[in-house]
Amino acid sequence: MAVTQQLARISGRWLDACRTSVDELVLLCSFGMAPAKDHLDLDWAPGPLLRIGELVCVDPDALAAFRCALDGDEEVNPAYRDHPQTVWEHPVTALEPAAVAVVAPLLRRVGAAMMTALAASDGEILAAVRELLPDVELPREYMLRHLTALLDFYDGAAERGLAVVLWWD
Repeated sequence: MAVTQQLARISGRWLDACRTSVDELVLLCSFGMAPAKDHLDLDWAPGPLLRIGELVCVDPDALAAFRCALDGDEEVNPAYRDHPQTVWEHPVTALEPAAVAVVAPLLRRVGAAMMTALAASDGEILAAVRELLPDVELPREYMLRHLTALLDFYDGAAERGLAVVLWWD
């Protein structure tokens, strides 16, 4: 089974519950806490997205925000590492609602530069994506779809004052 990155938008109150209860975090990571519209499956796109961001972004604050959007700020509950379903190398992390509000507009800046670079018919960016995702048939479309989903997901979380939790499943 492939390991893919998952994101969920939840309230700060639910995030606090996940910080204190492994059972609550298990419920979240089992897709039982938030509605489907508040989940995002980024598939294998995070690594290539970050690489494109590094190649095109000249604003260090925006790039740091982009990294944070894909990595989270801090581990939600270290006790979850002992759960049999966890991916040890990638702990469950989160961004508090206040951090999401800061990150979302910075993501848009990086996203605009990335979309422009991906729209180019050829070049370094598309070559990097092809190298990182050799089995993806339409790499430009794949990256644009996941980039757009990531930007929209964070915009929605910021608008609603929600936290974002990230894990690999």
